[in-house]
Amino acid sequence: MESYTIGQAARLLGVSVDTARRWADAERFPTHREGTRRMVAGPDLAAFCVEAAQESADGEEAPYTSARNAFPGIVTGVKLGTVDAQVEIQAGPHRIVSLLTREAVEELGLEVGSRATARVKSTSVFIDRV
Repeated sequence: MESYTIGQAARLLGVSVDTARRWADAERFPTHREGTRRMVAGPDLAAFCVEAAQESADGEEAPYTSARNAFPGIVTGVKLGTVDAQVEIQAGPHRIVSLLTREAVEELGLEVGSRATARVKSTSVFIDRV
């Protein structure tokens, strides 16, 4: 079973190390010691990630969509072409780049600094184990 340091857990959760420590101190997820390091078991961290995502989604009105993979973030780049556009979103530790029509970008009012959610629905998803 894989375990993670508090720092690694913080990166995976998209929060600061201090926040992850506070959550661990508040027993929001269990930790154990391996030598001098405070660790989180992989299955415990995975369960907490699901719980935390559910908590943050509970306060928001869910859009009507079949795309379940949502990455809320902030627009960090917009490149407009004559017909097409490229939009970059930073969603926690994830950089997402989308190609769409210029018309869609203008209708949505997307600009650097805007809040936006990237939604992914795909028949091909590749997963790398690190």
